[in-house]
Amino acid sequence: MGPIVHHVFFWLKQPDSLEDRQQLIDGIKTLGAIEQVNDIHVGVPASTEERGVVDSSFSVTEMLIFANEENEAIYQNHPIHLEFVKNHEHLWNKVLVYDSKSVL
Repeated sequence: MGPIVHHVFFWLKQPDSLEDRQQLIDGIKTLGAIEQVNDIHVGVPASTEERGVVDSSFSVTEMLIFANEENEAIYQNHPIHLEFVKNHEHLWNKVLVYDSKSVL
């Protein structure tokens, strides 16, 4: 079975607050220290062409790559992940998660 992609989108309660955005980004970066995380991407909406299929309404996104579903499950209960949620959930009002596994 191929790798698992864990893609999370965050909408900040205060979307114009650069301080809140940076605090969330700094928190997300700590997740890269979790052994089961193979790769991490942290980003904000790109200034690409507006099209009907593009949703750039989110504030911050993270994409984590795991070798398998077991490693993703370990991540969910890892103390660093739980601490991240505890310390940062006050910043967002909406979170969407898209998990997928490679078919290649």
